[in-house]
Amino acid sequence: MDVKLDPSRDDLPLLANTGHILVKHYVLDLDVDFKSQIIEGSIVLFFEPGNRFKKQSSSIEETCQSESNEACKFRMPEPCHNPVTHTSTFSSKMGYDGFSVCGKGVKDTSGKDGNHDNWEQASGISSSKYCCDTGNHGSEDFLLVLDCCDLSVLKVEEVDVAAVPGIEKFARSPTLTVVSEELRNQIIRELVTLPADRWREQLDYYARCSQAPGCGELLFDTDTWSLQIRKTGTQAATDFPHAIRIRYRTKPQGRSVTWTSDQSGRPCVYTMGSPINNRALFPCQEPPVAMSTWQATVRAAASFVVLMSGENSAKPTQLHEGCSSWHYYVTMPMPASTFTIAVGSWAEMKPETCLSNDLATERSLSSSEADFRYVGVCGHMEYPCRFQNASATTQEIIPHRVFAPVCLKGACQETLLRLIPPCLSAAHSVLGTHPFSRLDVLIVPANFPSLGMASPHIIFLSQSTLTGMSHLCGTRLCHEIAHAWFGLAIGARDWTEEWLSEGFATHLEDVFWARAQQLAPREAQEQQELRACLRWRRLQDEVRNSPEEMQVLRPNKEETGCVSDSGSSVIKHGLNPEKAFMQVHYLKGYFLLRFLAKRLGDDTYFSFLRKFVHTFHGQLILSQDFLQMLLENIPEEKRLELSVENIFRDWLESSGIPQPLQRERGAAAACGLARRVSAEVAKWIRVNRRPRKRKRRETEEVFEKLLPDQLVWLLECLLEQKTLKPRTLQSLERTYHLPEQDAEVRHRWCELVVKHRYTKAYKDVERFLQEDQERSQPDSLSYIYSWPWWAQDPLTLDIKGRIMGLLRPSADSRGHVLVLLFPGAVPSRAQEKGASSRPWPPAPGCRVRAVALLWARGSSVTWTPGDMGALKPAHRSALIPSACGCSAVSLLPKVTEFVYTGTSEHLLWVISEGFCAIILICPLFRFFQNFSRFS
Repeated sequence: MDVKLDPSRDDLPLLANTGHILVKHYVLDLDVDFKSQIIEGSIVLFFEPGNRFKKQSSSIEETCQSESNEACKFRMPEPCHNPVTHTSTFSSKMGYDGFSVCGKGVKDTSGKDGNHDNWEQASGISSSKYCCDTGNHGSEDFLLVLDCCDLSVLKVEEVDVAAVPGIEKFARSPTLTVVSEELRNQIIRELVTLPADRWREQLDYYARCSQAPGCGELLFDTDTWSLQIRKTGTQAATDFPHAIRIRYRTKPQGRSVTWTSDQSGRPCVYTMGSPINNRALFPCQEPPVAMSTWQATVRAAASFVVLMSGENSAKPTQLHEGCSSWHYYVTMPMPASTFTIAVGSWAEMKPETCLSNDLATERSLSSSEADFRYVGVCGHMEYPCRFQNASATTQEIIPHRVFAPVCLKGACQETLLRLIPPCLSAAHSVLGTHPFSRLDVLIVPANFPSLGMASPHIIFLSQSTLTGMSHLCGTRLCHEIAHAWFGLAIGARDWTEEWLSEGFATHLEDVFWARAQQLAPREAQEQQELRACLRWRRLQDEVRNSPEEMQVLRPNKEETGCVSDSGSSVIKHGLNPEKAFMQVHYLKGYFLLRFLAKRLGDDTYFSFLRKFVHTFHGQLILSQDFLQMLLENIPEEKRLELSVENIFRDWLESSGIPQPLQRERGAAAACGLARRVSAEVAKWIRVNRRPRKRKRRETEEVFEKLLPDQLVWLLECLLEQKTLKPRTLQSLERTYHLPEQDAEVRHRWCELVVKHRYTKAYKDVERFLQEDQERSQPDSLSYIYSWPWWAQDPLTLDIKGRIMGLLRPSADSRGHVLVLLFPGAVPSRAQEKGASSRPWPPAPGCRVRAVALLWARGSSVTWTPGDMGALKPAHRSALIPSACGCSAVSLLPKVTEFVYTGTSEHLLWVISEGFCAIILICPLFRFFQNFSRFS
């Protein structure tokens, strides 16, 4: 497969040659150093040649033949005479020439300037290097390729597993008289194929083997996205060493982990998850087909708590004064992308009193709900499976713990702790056996870019979920719990089919939450209809404001799931910052599943879903696996015109709104909760139109109490009003106690405050920016980009200064750019012609002066001409340094002049005289998605 990337499209490469060899187990041994912001240690990989998903398509082939000699240049190992060098002294200008392959003094093996966004200088993503056959190709040595970036690889060696005492039990010979490569590989083959009931013995021998001495260094090289390893004279994957050790260290700017401070001001580090997953934490095989187990020993200062996505609830072991060790493991094979770690001064939160009875904590199951729970044999590779454990299948509430910074103890006890049992019980009542044996929930630092993230045995939640009533916390918790089944226990074989994870979790969160609250069926249906209405509005906005090609749920169509013979592939737009926060795969996936559930009936649909979970847990699936089984398990009379082909055509392989959904929403009558919101909106519009001095006989409006989702809809409707008077906003604030509501409601309230310049509530905006800036909604900061009045009065100038301080990225931020745009001295063309003074949008040709403050860290900020949006800079270099021009956090005040060309399809950075704005350019937020609210 010719793996060539288009940097303008932000493609994500998966280069590991999983078609030839698979990692079966990782053993990590790591030290966490907060002073240097480095994780350092070793990882031992145990291999098994071959891949059961290999050759899914014969149409995709490796293309490089003659270039293979040129493509793979390796350095021979030689004695290391370099002095021990601290990481901070590494030269950022070192390239490949002259690096060593052993010892602590090894130079940094990253690309030139340590910059992995410099596509021209990177050593070959688009070159022939990635076109070579990494399998057995003539007389060429076998090449092991691992996904790897932002790491300093120090040494790679073969592990002498034959030296482990007692290991002869895995060899065919009772005594190990002659140790050979073949014997070592035979031992590993026996070890990785031990039956599931011997998992403890297997983990023990993995640990022993990981501590065995090395028996020869291996040749290695690195480039932007991969680590390549070979052993001279080894021409086939079957002969390549089946156990190797890699010594390495992470980099402070590595994109798989975030070094920051928690809400109490204490240092911490945690894994970010997507888009690059864990390849900047340890060398690994990232493609989902590389399902493996792992065990890890992590050492840190004794004041820190280490949480990981392991099966066991680890306890610290004191090694020496001031240092503790934590050990975790998993026995269920999972993709490397699911590995998670969080190290910080977390405090375990325990309820001070008995849990409240306002939410169900236990619930008996009807026979119909349990129909598919104990049927059949598991279809996954062998491991200790909870679905075959009688006690596990009846466990409604799995053991769980809650961790958070100490300052959030009260909020966790008030909101989160009491919600976990009923949400877990509700999930069990819908889907059956919990795939994982325990659960940790961690409240992550404020700079976490999402409301939540699920990994095996651990969930990250944003502090934004803790404010207001329990609604936002409960729904988000249910969403992440749903990922235990869809996204983790059942994963997508092709990462482009994100709807198989997010669509299911979004659909199931409503079902789980209704059961957790013990709502009556009619009440549950009403609330779910209301949420469907809100999501319908969001989907329409999403489709209007996103590229068509990124609205397709199955973009690879008939090639979905296909990879090259080596196993490498490219995820189109995988690094696109917009894609990570697009809601299309959530919303269209949700509406598809809702459509199917309504067509089949809830009883039939959820009965099937339990059967599907039992059949496919522990496996990877494609869309057709789900759809084919669904259609096979429903009566003919309920299928009507449903077919896999029709669903692909209408829902998964087309952009825009699916036709069946348009017809359904067009014919749907508003639910009772939605009609109530419409009535309240009409009341507020009447209140806003009344003069200050009213007639004496005029009656006061009486407003109803609204649910959080109703409040969101109410405020979104009021945002469409051109003008709301200050007294209307004041009454609105007091009626619904808006500053005390959850983050979703306060988000809309802040938009109203900003749009209508309600200065009395600027404090609410300031608080929101400080506490809820990490929210995952793509338009969560859209309103802050368009404040045209900041330079008009002392109060707003003061607010501006304080908010600037809040928005300024800290030293742990990556990829943030803060730009202040001030009115220019040159009149706009519209004003020259006597046109309206309305500042947005300006006419083409308008000039504006800008003062820009740029914060950047390392090479994380990359600028291309396309990034400039609708503005053409007169002197681009005066404002923006080159992509690799900032090696540390810096403040660069510059002045330049822009000309609006009027050619941008997105209204990005469009300004004119009289317009003043803050623009926060950051990979985590979309620009101006909902600017129509302010035009």
